[in-house]
Amino acid sequence: MTDHQIHTLPNGIRILLKHSPSTITHCCFVLNAGSRDELPRQTGLAHFIEHLLFKETERRNTPQILNRLELVGADLNAYTTKEYTCVHASLLKQHLERTIDLFEDILFHSTFPTEEIEKERGVILDEIASYLDQPEEAIQDDFEELLFKDHPIGKNILGTPESVGLLNIADIKQFISVNNNTHQMVFAVYGDYDFKKLVKLAEKYFGSVPENNAQKNRIAPPSIIPGYHVVKRPIAQTHCVLGGRAYASDNNNKYALSLLNNLLGGMGMSSRLNLEIREKYGIAYTIESNYTSLTDTGIFSVYFGTDAEKSEKALKLVHKELRKLREQKLGTIQLSQAKKKFIGQIALAEENRMNLIISMAKSLLDFGYIDSLEDVFFKINEVTAEQILEISNEIFDNDRMITLLFEPE
Repeated sequence: MTDHQIHTLPNGIRILLKHSPSTITHCCFVLNAGSRDELPRQTGLAHFIEHLLFKETERRNTPQILNRLELVGADLNAYTTKEYTCVHASLLKQHLERTIDLFEDILFHSTFPTEEIEKERGVILDEIASYLDQPEEAIQDDFEELLFKDHPIGKNILGTPESVGLLNIADIKQFISVNNNTHQMVFAVYGDYDFKKLVKLAEKYFGSVPENNAQKNRIAPPSIIPGYHVVKRPIAQTHCVLGGRAYASDNNNKYALSLLNNLLGGMGMSSRLNLEIREKYGIAYTIESNYTSLTDTGIFSVYFGTDAEKSEKALKLVHKELRKLREQKLGTIQLSQAKKKFIGQIALAEENRMNLIISMAKSLLDFGYIDSLEDVFFKINEVTAEQILEISNEIFDNDRMITLLFEPE
């Protein structure tokens, strides 16, 4: 039995409800359009549009947009990824119609006036400058640019000062017409509502949105070019990212790699990398591994920051842990403990209701269905030690990895 309900409007927009008895509602509108859908000269455009959604519509100015939900104590925000744009809000139950009205207005009736484009261009240029001042953030983007060389997935979501400086209203209109496919949109709600009443509300506000079935052409990334890269920067510490391509979101090995990543350098202080490099040797304050799945590829990486004289040892220790996983099959107890830890963390993460409803909306976009928590736990429990060993040898293959270091000048 599913714990959610889905309805599709005639124009293709899907409505998703996960019921909760809470007086607090979390909702989101997710579009399958992100930075990888930009033309080569449009780097940063999807993020630029997300900013401009809060500026002016056919019937509201900026203060009216911002005050619409804040005046009733609700929280409104948005973000852009490589494949999605998401507008989301948290609010008291009685303010849902107010929120749907605002979502429909900013998503489908924004006017993108010239003066707001120029004003927001300056804001984003400041955001890029601030981001570049944070090496632990900037190195991730530079790593992905090496991992997906000359491909849209590798481009910085914020864009560059040069690309943002050239974006204009024609780019905005072109991007929206090609990428805002109503069949690839989901409005999702986590809250205490009758589903039939929610559908009526959605029909009232989203039902008149013109159907758009434009087909985008997402190009699969080319083969990886492995390598070792060192960049000198005006920083005090050495920062390092190493990793490679990983499994797409529809790959059967996704859950096994997620489990492996959590064991190696995921959440908590008991990950292998944290115990070995921070706790045992004390040579890195932050060390973690990450796995991100996209629709046709994925990214696996290990990040650490340390003093320059300790970076070589830290890197050797990371490779030592990766080599262990390639050469030594997990014991029965080790695998069981890893599964219990990961399942417990996933269960606790469900308490973050906003992340949960956004995740459900994305799953509906990507696969057309949503796995229950029990399904996810079953798939994790099905992972074998042999599968972990096989995946380690594939993903942690040194001949398929890129290493990038930011070193002090």
